[in-house]
Amino acid sequence: MPGFATSPLTLFAELGPHLTQFPSAKAFASWLGLCPDNRISGGTVLSVKTLRVIHRVANALRLAAQSLQRSGSALGAYYRRMRARLGAPKAITATAHKLARILYHLLTTREPYAETRVAAAEAQYQHRSASRVRAHARALGFQLVPLTPDAVSPSDPRPGAVS
Repeated sequence: MPGFATSPLTLFAELGPHLTQFPSAKAFASWLGLCPDNRISGGTVLSVKTLRVIHRVANALRLAAQSLQRSGSALGAYYRRMRARLGAPKAITATAHKLARILYHLLTTREPYAETRVAAAEAQYQHRSASRVRAHARALGFQLVPLTPDAVSPSDPRPGAVS
């Protein structure tokens, strides 16, 4: 799984071989303190911070999430998207939450990690983004035309650059 170099030993030592004490991936992520703690009173949102939990597994997942910053994987793209939208600390927590859910699934089903599932979700996100851009351009009265391979100059790596 991308992001895990030395932390599998920490995870196995802390969690054990199975996660039967957690009924779902949501409960597992909440136990790790990677879920928002929505405090609402009378319709007023008081706090949406994550719980302050000092846990070795959560720290290992956060470290793995931070190591995805330069990764070419779909999880790395997810981290960079969240960092652009939320900022680095919240992106690390959001990516660690996703890693915790993946880890729960892998340990409970005993399936090997398949990058194809995450890559399929990333491809779906790319398709939705492209559709959104096309719709926005159409609303502004423009039409997007895809670049052909000969439109990109070999001397300038930027697409559509004029030599």
